[in-house]
Amino acid sequence: MGDRRTFASNSRRLLTVRSSLVVGATLALLACAVNPVTGERELALISPAEEIAIGRAQYAPSQQMQGGALVSDPRLNAYVAGVGQRLATVSDRALPYEFVVLNNSVPNAWALPGGKIAINRGLLSELDSEAELAAVLGHEIVHAAAGHGRQAMQRNLILQGALLAATVAAQRSDYSSLAVGAASIGAQLINQRYSRDAELEADEYGMRYLSTAGYDPQAAVALQETFVRLSEGRSQGWLAGLFASHPPSAERVERNRAAASSLPAAGELGQDRYQAALASLKRNRPAYEAYDQGRTALIEERFDDARRLADEAIRLFPAEPHFHALRGDADFARDLQSSAIGHYAAAIERSAEFFYYHLQKGLAHVAIGQDDLAELELQASVDLLPTADAYFGLGRLSEARGDRAGALERYGAAAGSSGSSGRAAQDAMARLELPENPGKYLQLRTTLDAQGQLLIDVGNPTRVTVMDVGLVIRYVDEQGAIRQISRVLTDTLATGAVLRLATGLGPFTSANAYQVAFQSARVVTDPALR
Repeated sequence: MGDRRTFASNSRRLLTVRSSLVVGATLALLACAVNPVTGERELALISPAEEIAIGRAQYAPSQQMQGGALVSDPRLNAYVAGVGQRLATVSDRALPYEFVVLNNSVPNAWALPGGKIAINRGLLSELDSEAELAAVLGHEIVHAAAGHGRQAMQRNLILQGALLAATVAAQRSDYSSLAVGAASIGAQLINQRYSRDAELEADEYGMRYLSTAGYDPQAAVALQETFVRLSEGRSQGWLAGLFASHPPSAERVERNRAAASSLPAAGELGQDRYQAALASLKRNRPAYEAYDQGRTALIEERFDDARRLADEAIRLFPAEPHFHALRGDADFARDLQSSAIGHYAAAIERSAEFFYYHLQKGLAHVAIGQDDLAELELQASVDLLPTADAYFGLGRLSEARGDRAGALERYGAAAGSSGSSGRAAQDAMARLELPENPGKYLQLRTTLDAQGQLLIDVGNPTRVTVMDVGLVIRYVDEQGAIRQISRVLTDTLATGAVLRLATGLGPFTSANAYQVAFQSARVVTDPALR
């Protein structure tokens, strides 16, 4: 639990250090290093220690955003980790490599800086042999060993002056859009695109690792052929994470075939071992298919279908916690909160280490007024993955018990999200804080009219309606004395509106002759006045 609670502070520290770089100064102090995979000299703005720290800090939250670890099949996790470590021993760079199987149906795999690697169960189901699994993991190991993630971060440091700036497209099994704060860095890392050269390097050197570890390099060619076949007729987003910058193609197959032909032909495929390791996952494939269909039904608001499909998945494989959570979601959507809580509890009983089960259970407790239980579950969710939904729920609980400071802190954590909870948190903060600190939320602009008299424009960019905006004006009169007066805009100031106050003060010849500041305001809570 300690690692989870410190990842945010570690990531924020790295973000602060790197965000402070100024492009001009950076270019004057460029550091170079030799890439351990290619042997080429390259830019090194991020140190190896920082690279490893970023990956370590983001590994757990990144898993959470992609469905969490596959806890219902620990033997499969151990098997995949063993294959990964076999390849890691022949890598050109010693890193603290780790491998995890994620409970996600999308065929994907990814590597964080520093050797933290994940593969989805959806991709495992499409492979045919241990050698093909090794080809996938070898490809990701090269990304980590060659520092492709670090290179992508450095490009963004130079071009944008920040650690990362990427758009995360959430899928139905991807919770990236919920993450806030430092966790959103992990979302950007696993969704970023490598350069075309980086993908080709991962193909080439991945096959070398494959061969050196004793596998048949032709498995990498077969893997590419499988991807080409599977991508035909699929939506554009299919395999987007795995091949975003260099999608499967006949050209890529031929390039890999040529590279494989230059390597020793001898090597094992490990088909029998792979099929044995995948036996449980394949046996339960109908249950996961029912689950995926149920998730789709839930998104499409076919709640009865979602409930039926969740029950079918549970009947086929009751040990899988995702299925119980889906059943809870179906009841939650129909306002059957007490029943939903029971199903979320069943999911947590099978795995307490996935944020979503706690989040949904906490929100269900909120809905029926069980605030103490809601607090426990929402906080457990945040400890696993900070999300806008959880922080907004916690903010509401703090506000309900009169803890204004706690409410503002929690709403502030949620307000960074562009989703509905983020917007609701922004509204709640404005409602609580704007009356005492209107200058933080309202806009003020001063101009002089043709006669030199002072005009004040007050704008409201928030989503709350305000009125009785108080202003304090200090100015120097004709005799050189400093005077101060107050004015109040009594008209309602709706969202996006601007009110102009003609003060009648002046004439002034420059802005140095006066100062204007907000003094007070009132948030309109009566719907009739909005």
